[in-house]
Amino acid sequence: MKISTAVALRVSNILRERNMSQYSLEKKIAMPHNTMKTLMGERNKGVNLKTILQIIRGLEMTTAQFFDDPIFESADLEKE
Repeated sequence: MKISTAVALRVSNILRERNMSQYSLEKKIAMPHNTMKTLMGERNKGVNLKTILQIIRGLEMTTAQFFDDPIFESADLEKE
């Protein structure tokens, strides 16, 4: 699994757990819809740290909390 896919899945899971829409996160962090759509979609070829940190802050989490998930522990994670 690509790192960008793992990030997108993690964001999706958190949004679902919090009963929060992608749109409300976009508004909260002032991220353009197309940027979030690309990040969350299959067309995503990569993800940068600045974008991840922006999302993490919008989710009111620490970086450690965001990455503390089994999805990131896989030895099969591929860099883009």
